[in-house]
Amino acid sequence: MNIAVAGLGYVGLANAVLLAQSHSVTAVDVEQERVDMVANRQSPIVDAQLEEMLPRPDLHLTATTDATAAYQSADLVLVATPTNYDTNSNVFDTSTVEEVIAHVMSVNDHATIVIKSTIPVGFVKHMREKLGTDRILFSPEFLREGRALHDNFHPSRIIVGDRGPRGRLVAELLRDGAKAQAIPILFTDPNEAEAIKLFANTYLAMRVAYFNELDSYAMAGGMDTRQIIDGVCLDPRIGDHYNNPSFGYGGYCLPKDTKQLLSNYDTVPQNLIRAIVDANRTRKDFLADQILMERPKVVGIYRLVMKAGSDNFRQSSIQGIMKRLKAKGVDVIVHEPTLATPEFFRSRVVQDLGAFKSEADLIVANRLTDEIADISDRVFTRDLFGAD
Repeated sequence: MNIAVAGLGYVGLANAVLLAQSHSVTAVDVEQERVDMVANRQSPIVDAQLEEMLPRPDLHLTATTDATAAYQSADLVLVATPTNYDTNSNVFDTSTVEEVIAHVMSVNDHATIVIKSTIPVGFVKHMREKLGTDRILFSPEFLREGRALHDNFHPSRIIVGDRGPRGRLVAELLRDGAKAQAIPILFTDPNEAEAIKLFANTYLAMRVAYFNELDSYAMAGGMDTRQIIDGVCLDPRIGDHYNNPSFGYGGYCLPKDTKQLLSNYDTVPQNLIRAIVDANRTRKDFLADQILMERPKVVGIYRLVMKAGSDNFRQSSIQGIMKRLKAKGVDVIVHEPTLATPEFFRSRVVQDLGAFKSEADLIVANRLTDEIADISDRVFTRDLFGAD
């Protein structure tokens, strides 16, 4: 089967490699640098398993900026382009997805179009009605940054928003490329698949917010947060996973997906979804105030990335802390090895770790590492379990 993948981010590249094990895959991206790297079998993103798999000679994968040629010969087109949250319209900006769909429809009269980008509830139904076609469907992704290919090889579930033969074909392709056995597969209608993605990520955000607010309460009362979390999580209905306090939920998905779900509730009564969105801002306000109480002159921001093994710091929670400190006139410096610029949002980047440690009288770290263990008395963090 000939498959085209639009977008070479985490989702697109991981799916391209997964499918290229058994099918001819052409990856398309507008950035020539990304295309060149994939064409040379180098990963443009940090992901250990992607970096290991890409050089394999038995991988049927090519990359190009020529979208027309890729779409014309495709039996299936997978769309994994960005859908950033538009703060003016309060919904996802789906323009890149719509552009790919229109392009495919104009040059190919049979290919199944599978949207992997996160979209608002009702998007597929709207596009099907607008374009008069049933060959557009949605299959949500549940990937972690830095482990995207691993999570495609070992998916918790495969969900396809189509109950017909096109949906079954997509599920078979994803299942056959995976390494795990007995993967749960669920076929739903389009709206339900879109809702599953948003509700799943909002639940994860709620859990992060819950343990963060527990931590805020313990800090305010001079209590040991870990003792409370350990006791709470002994309940098997709660469990001891995803319970490490942080500066807030961040990354590319959770902040925008929670806001999009809230937007989908515009005509439906709710209290909880709004609280989950608001809790993230409250947490950052509280922690910034705690840092300011220390009266630091120079604050060092240690790493912008959300988690170990990732080079992505889009919407990372520590940036919210950083912006609040700068707004109060605090001098802020940044240590982030993935940055190639001397400044980040008008804060000086200090790549020499020794100089960074010496210059900052307080270091803010969302997650502790061995690199800063020697100055733990000057580190502000809420990392209690040493886990993402």
